[in-house]
Amino acid sequence: MGLFFLTVLTTFLSQCWSDPWNFWEAAKNGMWYAVPLMTILLCHESGHFMMCRRYGVPSTLPYFIPLPPGVGIFGTMGAVIKMSGFMPSRKAIFDIGAAGPLFGFVLCIPCVAAGLAMSEVKELGPETEHMLQFGEPLIFKYISKVVIGDLRENTDIFLHPLAFAGWAGIFVTGLNLIPLGQLDGGHILYALLGDKANGLFKIGIGLFIVAAVLWFPPYLLFGLLLTLFGRRHPPAFDNITPIGKGRAILTVLMMGIFFISFTLRPIRIPGATEGLWSVFF
Repeated sequence: MGLFFLTVLTTFLSQCWSDPWNFWEAAKNGMWYAVPLMTILLCHESGHFMMCRRYGVPSTLPYFIPLPPGVGIFGTMGAVIKMSGFMPSRKAIFDIGAAGPLFGFVLCIPCVAAGLAMSEVKELGPETEHMLQFGEPLIFKYISKVVIGDLRENTDIFLHPLAFAGWAGIFVTGLNLIPLGQLDGGHILYALLGDKANGLFKIGIGLFIVAAVLWFPPYLLFGLLLTLFGRRHPPAFDNITPIGKGRAILTVLMMGIFFISFTLRPIRIPGATEGLWSVFF
């Protein structure tokens, strides 16, 4: 519980910099960001937790990971739950893996739509040259097109904190649905293919590292962690019974959510040197 409230504080403070001399405006920005983002993360982890309870898999409550202001831009590194013991079946692996990103993603959509409606479209000028730019996953582009429409030349959207919370939730969803190792996408792939999924890890992580080098070097750190701690998915107690046609169809849906949520270059600072350290801006 202490980590939860500390993460509420760090997410709140991460958005107060936008108007530090106006207390009420800064507090309002912090709340518009912290409350929806924490709700998205809580829904994501609650999906995992409820499926663990359904299948009798021992698990903890979510552990939220705070990130001090000035280190990163989100105020958090997300949340995790710790599971112990064998998964009873590949169906259980699928349901536990898919429930989290599905619950969180559904909540991201209204946050982005409402946040974009409150965002401003401004002219670009010298004072905006070194501001952070955020990559737009396909779902974000589509909602932006519907809510705001086409942008005039030399203009851009300056995100309301609610829209940024939705963007961050979509980013977390896309990252978790990468079909590798013990990520949520890795759980889904393992549920579908069984031990064959472990054999695909080298190919998948190789492609991911190439993409990181070309588009977003901070992803290399994420790839390293995957290689060290999550390269092999543990088997289910019943590792033979397939997940069935219904869940196979849902696998296509979840990979579709991954496709529209993931972005190869999520953050960019114009004129900044590309490198691992750029993730801290």
